[in-house]
Amino acid sequence: MEKVNFYDLDISDLENVLSSIRVERYRTKQLWVDVYRNGKKSFDEISTLSNILRDNISGIISLKRLQVVDIKESDDGTQKILIMLDDGNFIESVLIPRGEYYAICVSSQVGCAMGCKFCCTGYHGFERNLTVGEIVGQYMIAKDLLCDWPVSKTLPKKVKNVVFMGMGEPLLNCENVIKAIKVLSNDSGLGVSQHRVTVSTCGIFNKIKCVSECLNVNLAISLHAANDVLRSKLMPINRKYPLDKLLSTCKEYCKNSGKIITFEYMLINDINDSINDAKELVKVLTGMRCKINLIAFNEWEKSGFTTPQKEKIKEFENVLKKKGYNVFVRYSSGKDINAACGQLKAKVYNGTLYRQKYKQFYSM
Repeated sequence: MEKVNFYDLDISDLENVLSSIRVERYRTKQLWVDVYRNGKKSFDEISTLSNILRDNISGIISLKRLQVVDIKESDDGTQKILIMLDDGNFIESVLIPRGEYYAICVSSQVGCAMGCKFCCTGYHGFERNLTVGEIVGQYMIAKDLLCDWPVSKTLPKKVKNVVFMGMGEPLLNCENVIKAIKVLSNDSGLGVSQHRVTVSTCGIFNKIKCVSECLNVNLAISLHAANDVLRSKLMPINRKYPLDKLLSTCKEYCKNSGKIITFEYMLINDINDSINDAKELVKVLTGMRCKINLIAFNEWEKSGFTTPQKEKIKEFENVLKKKGYNVFVRYSSGKDINAACGQLKAKVYNGTLYRQKYKQFYSM
């Protein structure tokens, strides 16, 4: 019988699997705590179970972690983690320092089908959705790297924020993303606050309600243009999910959830960064409870786009601020290792130096 991957299960799934071999119900939480709170990586490490019980459970459940192929470290401390999946596909996640804690940018798909013209991931195409375990596994890798075990309620967690802004469109893998977030936020295990989870979408508006009804996470919309003509050129998905319906869905989301929505706007030189573009953005967001993240385009080979000058970015920002919007200019971390927004493509690279640096981690 093929083993079940532990990280694909929520706590009720785990109880059902264990009950199939007549394991007492209380063992479910015990095993959940050992793996997710105490960071146990194999059944041999779980001393709360008898040898016979460990053998029985390990016969049907696998605790196999994702395989780290390489790690690139930026001058600013950002770490880009290359992961090989069981089917030979590769994904990347990014660990970003934020003062006393870290944020992890996780992937939800192998590649991306959206084809956004400014995004390296989309340029390289789409393969498949990630499983729940492959999403949760990226967080587990981050905690392993930071030696962030056991999870403590009294000390600040080193990995505090989770952002679904890596490879892929999260809302096209909605079921697995929702389940993964529920696993991450389970208080008996990792205990990630859903208030510290952000799901970013390029505008799959018919899935936004589903996420808001199931979770209490933050929502970010990749906007990047304030009219359908330009947005459809930059983001082909806009032809199926046009701007007016997307924005009306966002207004409904804000009204029903009481949350402030985040709009992400990638500033691309001479494409969408003019004063008129800023004024148009003000117009379409009128009446919206939101904040705006302006992101300087991160250049990558074959994109054909360039980054605007800082003076131009400042002018764009000022137009929005004068109209009372909360605006934040983001200069992405990890640009020197192609780990910034829009640069992920899961390229295999030589990792000798990083394997030496993380020798203990690689020997697991």
